[in-house]
Formats: sequence, C-alpha cells, structure tokens
Amino acid sequence: MIWVTLLIILLAAVLAVGLALSFYMTRRHGLTETHSPAEFGLPFEEVRFQATDGLTLSGWWIPASGSDRAVIILHGHGGSMDYDVHRAPALHSAGFNVLLFDFRAQGRSPGRTITFGYRERYDLLGAVEFLRQRGMKRIGVLGFSFGGIVAMLTTPICPDILAVVTDGGPARMRTAMTGWGVERGTPRWLASALAWLTISLTSVRLRANLFRYEPVRWVGRISPRPILFIHGDRDQYCPDFDDLYTAAQPPKELWRVPEAGHTQVSEIWPEEYERRVIAFFDRFL
Repeated sequence: MIWVTLLIILLAAVLAVGLALSFYMTRRHGLTETHSPAEFGLPFEEVRFQATDGLTLSGWWIPASGSDRAVIILHGHGGSMDYDVHRAPALHSAGFNVLLFDFRAQGRSPGRTITFGYRERYDLLGAVEFLRQRGMKRIGVLGFSFGGIVAMLTTPICPDILAVVTDGGPARMRTAMTGWGVERGTPRWLASALAWLTISLTSVRLRANLFRYEPVRWVGRISPRPILFIHGDRDQYCPDFDDLYTAAQPPKELWRVPEAGHTQVSEIWPEEYERRVIAFFDRFL
C-alpha cells in the first residue's frame, strides 16, 4: 500500500510541475521596453485590427507611398513589436509598407494566454486582412523565433502571403522548450521530458493537440510560395533545424551562419542581413 501511495504522490508532483510550467510558459507578457517608429524618423500610424477570432490587436502601420507591397514583422515569445521596430527602416527605404503588431497576450495587445502559435495564427490572418483593406496586393512575412513558428503555421492556410522569411523559427516547440531548460541548467533528458509534459498539459488546457501544430509538420505546405530560412548553427532552440529544412519544399533558400546563436545572424552580419532579406522580398513580392 505504501508503494501505491508513493506512486500517487509522485504522479501528483509531476503533474503539478507540468501544470506550473504550462502556466508559466503561456502567461501574459507585458511591455518590458518601449520604442517607436518615430525614433527612426518613420511616418507611422498606431492601428488596431481584429484577429480572425475577434480579438483586437495593437500595431504600427508604416506606409510607403505608392507601393502595394507590404512586409509583416512578427516578434518573438515574450516580446513585442518594440523589439523589432529597428528592422523597419531598411524595408521601408526599399519601398515596402511595414506592419508590426503585438501578438495576443503580449505587449500592448489583450489576452491572457500564449498558445505556441495555435491561436496566434488568427492574429496573423487578421493582420493580412488589415493589409488587404489598405490596398496591399503583395504581402510577405518576416518572423523571428516564435514569430517564425506563427509564420510557418499560418502561411499554408493563407494564400495572400506570398513569401516568408523565418529567422530562428524552431522546428518543434518541444525541442525549443528543451533548449530553454538546458540553457537554465536542467539536464537535457529532464528538460526534454518536462517539455513534452508541458506541451501535453497545455494541449489539454487549450483543447487542442499542440503536437499537431509543429512547424515541421506544416512548412512543406507553404510551397509553391518561397521561404528563406536564416539559421545559426549555435541556436540551442533549434537543434533539429535540418528536419525543418528537409520538410520544406522548393522553392526554399537557406542562409546558415556557423558562429551565430538564436536570432543572432543580424547582429553578426547586419548589412548582409538587410541585403539578403530585401533582395528576397524584392524577387518574390
């Protein structure tokens, strides 16, 4: 009987840890730093638009006169559009309209729960609809880390997105979460088990099997639209990047930087980064 009791206690403890991690990883993130397109001398408008499930999101619209081409910039997990507004000037100078916005439960947008890309698809679909209403006919997406996940999950169900750049977008949320745990000193075997448990329990909470919404399962459906992968070989959140690239179908391009970590390529090669991203969007938008 004592072994049964101990087993029940152990299972309860494991579930408690898993639930705690689930709520921690999906908790709301507010603003930690603030910036504005005005810092870069860009004309902009503070906008609000609806995700396709009805949630109202906050964003910045940076118009380029006479252009019907637009790029949506998607921020990372726990971030906001503030972190990535510095990427807008080069795109705007190249003749692209730019839209940045905060995902649900992050930054200035409402919401309580981050969903690892599952409901954030509705956010990006709403952003595309906003651009269509502004007369945009050629739309591309530039996603960083978590934003790359959303880009790869959404583009297959959104024909209006014509080109995708994903910078550090993980192949699987569970391997990204494992890397997060290892980075904080957790043994890899334990971090992997906790990541699986966290996603499993989050799936129960959201009533959706999140393992079915891994980018590696969806990226192949982006074709025949082009995708550019930007990857650093020292990226601890995407050790299975080769699986992701193999799953993608042509046309696909890869810029791989051996010395770069997670989303660090633009820090190491800033001018080359701007050149490659703008050239890609110029060709396909």
